Amino acid sequence: MSVAFTFPGQGSQAVGMGKALADEFSVARAVYEEVNDALGEKLSDIMWNGPADVLTLTRNAQPALMAASIAALRVMKEKGLDLADKVSYVAGHSLGEYSALAASGALSLGDTARLLRIRGDAMQKAVPVGEGAMAAILGLSMDDVKAVTKEAADGEVCQVANDNATGQVVISGAKSAIERAAALAKEKGAKRALLLPVSAPFHCALMAPAADAMADALSKVTIHKPAVPLVANVLANAIDDPEAIRKHLVEQVTGMVRWSESVSWLSHNGVDCLYEIGTGKVLSGLAKRIVKGISTVNVGEPGDIDPAMAKLA
Repeated sequence: MSVAFTFPGQGSQAVGMGKALADEFSVARAVYEEVNDALGEKLSDIMWNGPADVLTLTRNAQPALMAASIAALRVMKEKGLDLADKVSYVAGHSLGEYSALAASGALSLGDTARLLRIRGDAMQKAVPVGEGAMAAILGLSMDDVKAVTKEAADGEVCQVANDNATGQVVISGAKSAIERAAALAKEKGAKRALLLPVSAPFHCALMAPAADAMADALSKVTIHKPAVPLVANVLANAIDDPEAIRKHLVEQVTGMVRWSESVSWLSHNGVDCLYEIGTGKVLSGLAKRIVKGISTVNVGEPGDIDPAMAKLA
């Protein structure tokens, strides 16, 4: 069995996330304490007690999801996990890429929390509320969706943001252009074209100010060579050079999350089991649509730890 560890992105957050692990394992509690200290506030209180609308704010959801993932990983490490020995690759969906880098030792936990707070704030500030939008297009090929975005743009930003799985593509850009694209996608035979309840148009050219902010923030942190290669969102390929990682984290802000291609790349390179570390099961569901027969394991609750460790043994 060849294993990759994957880390979820925004949308997987839920009030109460990670609390059971923190209640049961001191090493998990220590992760939340370190993240709280790095941010200068009790993010864990928002995670465990809500309210949901505050947790869902981009500036909170991004470091929160990372913290939940790293807490689960630290419990596995305390129980004997040697990441470099048992795991072939790490990958994360959008902000999950930062979780993957923290997991593999490329970034410190404190730096990762601070970077994600900067990233969340910068993404939110890049486009005034109400001027951008995202939509999920279900049932069209990638080529068809690209054609739709090109036709609908009419001089505005309208582009593919996430290639999540076969027939599940997310587009992002100016609100009016995305609305035109959603209507056009339905005309072209999409099963569904849904505007998403997001606060900003992520992973498109409108995020250029946020990319600039991340270039500045990333220039000030140390990135080590990860213990396990990272399959980067914008490349759908493995890298482990710290400067390449720094460059691609900046590109990722405006670039497409090539998740479907990344999972296919992992499969083509021998990975037959994906562990989803942290909250939710979104990535596991996508993986099964991308690669038929791939095995998935979810690690987010105390009861998940021992079976997950046993499967790695």
